[in-house]
Amino acid sequence: MGFARACSVALVGVDGVVVEVQADLEPGLAAFTLVGLPDKTLVESRDRVRAAVVNSGAAWPQKKLTVGLSPASVPKSGAGFDLAVAAAVLGAAEVVDPAAIADLVLIGELGLDGRVRPVRGILPAVLAAADAGYRNVVVPQQCAAEAVLVPDVSVLGVRSLRQLIAVLTDGQVPEEEAPDPPGRPDPMLAGLVVPGAGLGTGISRARPGADEAPDVPDLSDVAGQHGARRALEVAAAGGHHLFLSGPPGAGKTMLAERIPWILPPLSRQDSLEVTAVHSVAGILPPGEPLVARPPYCAPHHSATMQSLVGGGAGVPRPGAVSLAHRGVLFLDEAAEFSTKALDALRQPLESGHVVIARAAGVVRLPARFLMVLAANPCPCGRHTLLGAGCECPASVVRRYQARLSGPLLDRVDLRVEAEPVTRSDLLGRGGRGEATAAVADRVREARDRTAARLADTPWRLNAEVPGHELRTRWHAAPGALAQAERDLERGLLTARGLDRVLRVAWTVADLRGRDRPDALDVAVALELRTGIARGAAQALGAGS
Repeated sequence: MGFARACSVALVGVDGVVVEVQADLEPGLAAFTLVGLPDKTLVESRDRVRAAVVNSGAAWPQKKLTVGLSPASVPKSGAGFDLAVAAAVLGAAEVVDPAAIADLVLIGELGLDGRVRPVRGILPAVLAAADAGYRNVVVPQQCAAEAVLVPDVSVLGVRSLRQLIAVLTDGQVPEEEAPDPPGRPDPMLAGLVVPGAGLGTGISRARPGADEAPDVPDLSDVAGQHGARRALEVAAAGGHHLFLSGPPGAGKTMLAERIPWILPPLSRQDSLEVTAVHSVAGILPPGEPLVARPPYCAPHHSATMQSLVGGGAGVPRPGAVSLAHRGVLFLDEAAEFSTKALDALRQPLESGHVVIARAAGVVRLPARFLMVLAANPCPCGRHTLLGAGCECPASVVRRYQARLSGPLLDRVDLRVEAEPVTRSDLLGRGGRGEATAAVADRVREARDRTAARLADTPWRLNAEVPGHELRTRWHAAPGALAQAERDLERGLLTARGLDRVLRVAWTVADLRGRDRPDALDVAVALELRTGIARGAAQALGAGS
């Protein structure tokens, strides 16, 4: 009778649970039983592991073999347990020392020839192992760069089961030659990126063949739209959600695509959070183990509610709101999205996370994003243009605009009308607007002021601070809120709307370098919130 155990990690969403893989050998008819709530992919590991062990030169034990995955109550899916199962079986058969693998976390899929194939979710899995106190991890060599991002963990990258056996037995580690000619893509990386899983998701990439910085979409390419550019700067500085309404061709999409480049680079902690989500989703490109720039996700307007907030069969998968975590979620043609899908965004907009309950379990996924909505004023898009010949009846226009519900828009801090582009703006006669770098510098300085003010609090951006805290802990200048209070009494603002105006006013004050918002800052916030001109449009002096 032989017994051995190793460890692996089961992922539930982007959270990991350390699983103990136990192998027990007893005399009897040769059989392989796998227990512990495995899914179909994991059940098939019996054949993969057996073939991999034999093709790696080790003898398969001809006894009754039982492999248990504990805790048995946690659903386990995927092929990432193969390496741990093989190690536990070899330990029970005394091919390797059982003590050498008892506290070893192994993650990886096995091919029939014994090669170790990379799997998704390495970073969150290693993070879970480190949080549980494990310090030695074995992963596929292709994923080692992702695993070493976790501090205080010793990572061993292997290309085959033969190499792992040699390391555990103090033998000579064999060299695994690449089976394909140089220059061809490594087929072992095929499972890392799921086709279509990140459709509509963008991460900044360097130009092909270029060693310098990537091509950055420049704000100076946008013709006109000075008011919308100012709103863009406020949104980036304070993390405020933005709604751009205007005719087709005004530049709404161009403006939204440039927001990630005026946002500061991600901090180390934010990078790990974003990378973990993208790794689980299968959209983390090979060779780029860490996401350093804010992500940009722009799903098509035919996207379902599950694709936006997450879901799917079995254990829920991250949706667009999680793929845009710490970045930008852009909903172009927002009025064309289904009402059910849009209203599902209301909860993550407030809480910064989304909780999905399915029969297979409950998953909590991060979803702290900056949302940008863009929509035409009517189905033909010419409703606000004088003499453009809009033939949409008033009832059709009202129904079209009502697709964006009041509760959803109440959570949007900035609502801006994108003006039609004039000939002088388009031909550059009015002068080009500021470049991305200049706006990004002001955004970074404003965020530094915000961070200094919120240093001892759980919040980092003005958009995250509860209204009660702003009203009682950080006071605006005397009399600054008089106009906002009158709008609240007249019904132009809701209570939530007043809090959001105050948040935007603090962001405007940070952009202007002021210690607290005054009446002008509040007027700018009200103008951006309600769209009613109050003579404060030039207060920021940006984007001109």
